[in-house]
Formats: sequence, structure tokens, C-alpha cells
Amino acid sequence: QVQLVESGGGLVQAGGSLRLSCTASGIFVYNYQMGWFRQAPGKEREFVSITWRSGSTDYSDSVKGRFTVSRDNAANTWYLQMNSLKAEDTAVYYCARYYSGGYDQTSAYDYWGRGTQVTVSS
Repeated sequence: QVQLVESGGGLVQAGGSLRLSCTASGIFVYNYQMGWFRQAPGKEREFVSITWRSGSTDYSDSVKGRFTVSRDNAANTWYLQMNSLKAEDTAVYYCARYYSGGYDQTSAYDYWGRGTQVTVSS
């Protein structure tokens, strides 16, 4: 059984930083490409980033230069380091396992965590 669990969300001031974690069970994350999405109230779920097995990464234009993804294979965990946070970063953040297709589309992912709330005050 594959389970993904996000943690690290909370309330942070604009300009501050926050680090999200996603820990997997039922799979070893080094065998897969793992992504992050976010969903703000009233908005569709939006691609944030993906970490490929090779170690390369992709980011949405809205977070590029501010967010950094990484992975700890020993802990079976991957991370989203968020810096220079803005009010528009407020959303529920989800980790997910990439399966097939366009990596910036929700349909390309087959397992999802339940999300963790990030609120950026302005």
C-alpha cells in the first residue's frame, strides 16, 4: 500500500521561509519521480515542482528561484524548501508520485498525500 504524508505546513510571515516534508511508505522514493502541487481556495490544483530520479528538478515559473526541492533517500522523504514567501503562496500543498504524461498536470500522478496547509500573512 502506497501512502504519502506531508508535514511542515503552518503560518509564516511574508518574506519568511518554510520547509515541507513528504514521507512515503509502501515505495522507495529513489525509484520514482516525486512532485509537489498546491491548491489555493477557489483555484485549481497547480504544479509546483518535481524531482526526477536523476536528481534534476523542474519548477513552475511562479516559484522558480524561491523554492528548492530535495530528497533524502535514507529517510524515504523529499522536501520543498520555500523561501521569500508571498501571500499568493498560501495554499494546501500536496506531494504526489509521478506516473506518466505531462509532469505539470495532475493527471500524470497516481498517488497523493492529503495535503498540508501553508498560510502566508501579509
